Amino acid sequence: MKFEEYKKLQEKTYEYLKKANIVITEEEKENIEIADFGLNDIERTGLQLVVYVNTERVCAKELVLFPGQTCPEHKHPEVDGKPGKEETFRCRYGKVYLYVEGEPTQNRKCNPPHGDEQCYTVFHEVELNPGEQYTIMPNTLHWFQAGEEGAVVSEFSTKSMDEYDVFTDKRIKRIPVIER
Repeated sequence: MKFEEYKKLQEKTYEYLKKANIVITEEEKENIEIADFGLNDIERTGLQLVVYVNTERVCAKELVLFPGQTCPEHKHPEVDGKPGKEETFRCRYGKVYLYVEGEPTQNRKCNPPHGDEQCYTVFHEVELNPGEQYTIMPNTLHWFQAGEEGAVVSEFSTKSMDEYDVFTDKRIKRIPVIER
């Protein structure tokens, strides 16, 4: 992703945080992470993040999704004998559809991005509106997609080690590459 595009997406992300009445510092604004997962299709598959804290025991961050944007299917595996990340998502703005392991939902509201359907395997739907939350246990396959307004979701979790996430789509690169 080009640096100029990255900066524009950071500004767009900041606007969504303001819609959710979430205040961040200038430093946090500068450090907004834009994850296109190496697919170069950010409007369909991507995620924007603000990390507040990530210690050996806890993590807190904001996840921003643009309208219809999907965070691809993945899980947080055990790392060095320690359980994978346990995370709670709490919707702050918009609507987010979370898909987890379990009985597939009939007539679900969202579908995987067109052309990538083979990379999505779990379809139990959990709809989160502002003020609602859901906890995902370690090593659980999940993916999520924003509704038509986009979404802002607070994540509270154990230590985040995103570089170890296991994605169903083997093309994905979790850590963004920015071209200067």
